[in-house]
Amino acid sequence: MDLSLVIVIVCAVLAVALIVVFVVYGRSEAAFTLDIGGASPRASGGSDSSAEKTLSGRLTGFAVVVGAVFATLLARLWSMQLVSSEEYSEQAESNRTSTVYTQAPRGRILDRNGREIVSNRASLTVAASADVLDDEVEVQLLANLIGMPAQAVRRRLQDSSEGYQSLRTVSVDVSRRVVAYIGEHPDVFPGVEVEQRTQRSYPLGSLAAHVVGYTGTVTSEQLSASEESDGEGITYRSGDVVGQTGVELAYESVLQGVRGEQVVYIDAYGDVLGLSTSIEPQSGSDLVLTLDVDIQRTAEESLDRIVGEMRDTGIDSVGGSAIVMDCTNGEILAMASNPTFSPSVFVGGISTADWDALQDEGAHNPMLNRAIAGQYPPGSVIKPLTTFAALDHGIASADSGYYCTGWWTWSGDQSDPNGMRCWSESGHGGVGLVDGITYSCDVVFYEIGKGFWNSDTPEGMQETFREYGLGSTTGIDISGEAAGRVPDAAWKWDYFKSLGYSDEDSTWQGGENCNLAIGQGDMLVTCLQMACVYCGIANGGPIWRPHVMRGVRARIGDGFISRYRCEQINDVHEDDAYRNLVKQGMLGVTYEESATQAAHWTNLDVRVCSKTGTAEQTSVDRNVGWFGAYAPADDPKYVVFANVDGADWGSSSAMLVVRDIFGTIYGQPDTSTAEVGGTD
Repeated sequence: MDLSLVIVIVCAVLAVALIVVFVVYGRSEAAFTLDIGGASPRASGGSDSSAEKTLSGRLTGFAVVVGAVFATLLARLWSMQLVSSEEYSEQAESNRTSTVYTQAPRGRILDRNGREIVSNRASLTVAASADVLDDEVEVQLLANLIGMPAQAVRRRLQDSSEGYQSLRTVSVDVSRRVVAYIGEHPDVFPGVEVEQRTQRSYPLGSLAAHVVGYTGTVTSEQLSASEESDGEGITYRSGDVVGQTGVELAYESVLQGVRGEQVVYIDAYGDVLGLSTSIEPQSGSDLVLTLDVDIQRTAEESLDRIVGEMRDTGIDSVGGSAIVMDCTNGEILAMASNPTFSPSVFVGGISTADWDALQDEGAHNPMLNRAIAGQYPPGSVIKPLTTFAALDHGIASADSGYYCTGWWTWSGDQSDPNGMRCWSESGHGGVGLVDGITYSCDVVFYEIGKGFWNSDTPEGMQETFREYGLGSTTGIDISGEAAGRVPDAAWKWDYFKSLGYSDEDSTWQGGENCNLAIGQGDMLVTCLQMACVYCGIANGGPIWRPHVMRGVRARIGDGFISRYRCEQINDVHEDDAYRNLVKQGMLGVTYEESATQAAHWTNLDVRVCSKTGTAEQTSVDRNVGWFGAYAPADDPKYVVFANVDGADWGSSSAMLVVRDIFGTIYGQPDTSTAEVGGTD
C-alpha cells in the first residue's frame, strides 16, 4: 500500500478516536455530582459552574479544534496524493536531477564559391567546478597562472548559466604552457580541467567584417525576446553565444545550432550520482553568401589605399565604401566599408582596451557600415536622375541648349554677385543635356532646378528621386540600413520650425531647387541606394532587392536546402529615347570627360557607362567623392559604386576604386599611371 495512503488512514483513525474519547470523557465526569453529606445522588443541571463542568467544556472544545486540524490535514493530504500528485512528482524529480548544457558549433559562413569567410576552430578552455570558489588559495593561483584578476575568476566561477552542475568557463584560448602546468599539478588545481571547445574563426582576417558581423554573449534584451516568443524561434539561455550584427544576426536561426543536454542525478548536496538521458549538440547550418572573396578583397584594399593617399596629400579623409551588385538579380558581390574592424576581437568577450580603441574618435567609427548606413549628399552622380525628371515633366527636351560661363544667376544677369558657380569656373560654353551629363555642367542643372520652380510640378525632381527608391530603405537582408533623405517644402518647414527658425527661413526657396538638381543641399543618400538607382538605369527599369544571402548548404554534398528568393522591388518606366540620351551622356563620362580619366578605362575591353561626383559636406567641411558605373554598357551585368569621405574629386578617388574592382571582375587590372585631375 502507498505510504501516503497509510498516513491518511492513520490520521483519520486518530482524529475519530480523539473526538470520541474527549466527548465521552467529558460526559462521564460531569453527568452527576456527589452530595458530601451522604445523601443520594441527584441530577446536575441549571447553571452549574463547578471546576469539573468547566473542564468538560474545554475538553469538548479542544476535541473539536483537534478534529478540525486533523480534518484539514486529511484534506491537504488527499489533495497532494490525488489531485497534485503529478506536479509534486515532477518537482521531486527535478530536485534529484540537473541538466548540463553544451554549446553547439555555429554554422560556417562561405562565399559564393564555397570559400570560408567564417568558420570554427578548436579552443583550449580552462573550466572549473563551482567548489573551487570556496578555496581562496586555488582561485588566486589559477588567476596568476592565466593572467586574470582574481575577482574576474570569482565572477566566472559564480556563473551557472550552463547548468548548476556544469563546469564554469574561466578562460578560453589558453596557451599550451597553461595546459601543461595544470596537467602536471592536479593536486594544486583540484576541480580544474582543460577542455577543447570551438570558437569563431576568421581565416581571411577582417575581410567582409561589416557583412558577416560578429557574435557575443546573449544580451538581456535578446533573452527577454526569446522568452516572449512562445516557442517560435530560438529559446536562449544566459551565456549563449549569438549573432549581434551583420549576417551573424540576420541569419541567427540558420547559424545557431542545437545545444547539447546531459541530465544527471544529484544528491541533496548537489554532487553528481550518475547520468541519465543525453542529447548530443547539433551544429548550425552553413550559410552561403553572394559575396565573391576576390572582388571583396579588391574593394577593401583599393579603398584603404585611396583613403591613405588622400591623407598623404593633406586631405582629412576619414573613410569610404564600395558596393558591387549583380543588377540582374540584386546579389551583392562585394560590400566594403573603410575603416573596418576585426570580428575576432569579440571572440570570448571583447576587452575594455579593444572596445575603447574601436570607439576612439581618431578611429573614425570603424563599426559603422558606411555602405548601407553612411549618409552623404550625392553630388553629380544624381544628375542622370535629374535629367530623367526634366524630360518626364517637360522642363527640358533632347534639343534643349544652355550656355555655361562658369557663373550662373537666377535673373541671367552675369554681373549679379548673388549667383552660383559651376564646378568648372572657366565654363563649358554651349552644352545640351548629353554634354551636361558628360561634363557634369552645373549650369545645365541650375536651369532645370529653376524650370521646376516655375512649373506646375515644382517638386517633380523629388517625385523622380523617390520613384527610383531614394529617401527609403532598400530592405537589404542585414540590419543597420539608413533611409537617406529627399527634402521638400514640407520637410523643410517641419524641420526648421522645430529648431525655432522664422517662417521665412523655414520656407522652401527657388535656390534650393537648384541645389537639389546637382545633388547638394539637404539631400542625403547611401552608397547602396545609389547602386540600386544605377541598377534601374542599367536594366531599363527593374530594380531587384539587394541581398547577401545566396542559400543554406545541405549537410551532405554541395547542394542547397534553401535558396534566397530574388524579389523585384521597383520598375521605373522611362521613354526609350530618354534612356538612350542618358546612356550616351554616361558613356561620355567614361571616355570623353577627361583624357587622363579615359586612360584608365580604355585598357579594359568592356565598355562602361559611368558618372563622377563631388559633393560638399558643409557640416564637416570636407568633400565626398563619388563614382558609379555599370558594365557591359550594352548588356549590363554589374553595377559598381564607391565613395570616399574626404576627397579632392570623385574622379581622382572613388573612380580609381571602381576601376580596380572592374579589373578583378574581368581579369584586366588598371595599368594606367595617368593622374586624373579635377572632374566633377
